[in-house]
Amino acid sequence: MSISFKRRDGFMGEKLLAIPQKILREAKDKNPQLFRIYITYIGYFPKAAAHYRERRKGCEDNILIYCLQGKGHYILDSKRYEVTSNQFIIIPATDQYIRYWADKDDPWTIYWVHYTSDHIQAFNQSLNLNIHKGPIQIPFNEKAIEIWQNIYQTLEMGYSIENLCNAAFCLHHLIAIFLFPQRHVQNNHENDGDIITKTINHMRSNISQKLTVEDMAARQSLSVSHFSNIFRKATGMPPIDYFIHLKMQKACQLLYTHDHKIKAVAMNLGYEDPYYFSRIFKKYVGSSPEQYRVTAKNTG
Repeated sequence: MSISFKRRDGFMGEKLLAIPQKILREAKDKNPQLFRIYITYIGYFPKAAAHYRERRKGCEDNILIYCLQGKGHYILDSKRYEVTSNQFIIIPATDQYIRYWADKDDPWTIYWVHYTSDHIQAFNQSLNLNIHKGPIQIPFNEKAIEIWQNIYQTLEMGYSIENLCNAAFCLHHLIAIFLFPQRHVQNNHENDGDIITKTINHMRSNISQKLTVEDMAARQSLSVSHFSNIFRKATGMPPIDYFIHLKMQKACQLLYTHDHKIKAVAMNLGYEDPYYFSRIFKKYVGSSPEQYRVTAKNTG
């Protein structure tokens, strides 16, 4: 293999989310029956030249990779495989050595998901998922991409219990689409955003600003009290708390995908005081920004 440099991420047009372990743990502990399997990382890497990952001690998650275009390669338990367009692989949780990378001349475009469970080995055994299965050829899987996008867009809207639960439920569907593709038909749906969706999208578009409840309510032509009640009922938290929640989610994304200094990340999210930002981040995520960056990059 002759790759002049190696990249874990940072590809033009990529999408990437790493869900904080604290958020997953709290959601799972509160509603264990809703999270039999759940997503830990999700991403899309287009034409990922020099993409390379080595996991010397394996991975605690299952790794689903769908190659849309190009080629890639992986080594698992000392056996090497090639992955081409319209093939997918599911690398089950294992302590065996794993390495995968994009082809030098025709780098792959991939959708991928890490997912796990408190009983991931039993889950994999039930589906006959093992480390000896190679890439599987399927027709162009538009439905799988649609479900992946639904999961990603849901998680982009924040890590509320409802969103995490929706993502976990959709994950079952996503896995089924790959394992049993003949049993699924195309079905396209479009929804107009309601007040809550429009407000959350406004928050996301103004993530670096200091929005007020008055501003949010005025945009929906509602009184502050009525708007706040509707929002809290739909999301389980007050509007400003949700806005902070989205800021911290974005902070996790920036810390994982970029090497910006903590001060720069804070400024990008509207926090002039990096120490105040760090306190808020630790309260939300459970670790300091520095600790989160190290842990996420070592385990993602």
